[in-house]
Amino acid sequence: MKPENENFFEKVYQVARLIPEGRVTSYGAIAKYLGAARSARMVGWALNGSKKKEDVPAHRVVNKAGLLTGKHHFEGTSLMQQLLESEGVEVIDNQVQHLERYFWDPFVELNK
Repeated sequence: MKPENENFFEKVYQVARLIPEGRVTSYGAIAKYLGAARSARMVGWALNGSKKKEDVPAHRVVNKAGLLTGKHHFEGTSLMQQLLESEGVEVIDNQVQHLERYFWDPFVELNK
């Protein structure tokens, strides 16, 4: 992996660690906050690589429509959904319900 990617991945982890319990954000929102608005996919790659980092709540990052697109990177078929539901996030058919209620925008929340 290129050093600049490692640095970007570490920044993704830093933002992900700030997502409050019971809230979710999107890959694109993290990318935008980091000044790389077109790098949502790279944020996903970073979070996929965070498995060994227990302090990175990757389950709190969903796609822009609230779909649990990263669920196949978690052990078991529904672990991502179970983790979100245990925090009070409503999920039906692999999609966060009432996304606007649970959405945490780092661009807004971290620039207060």
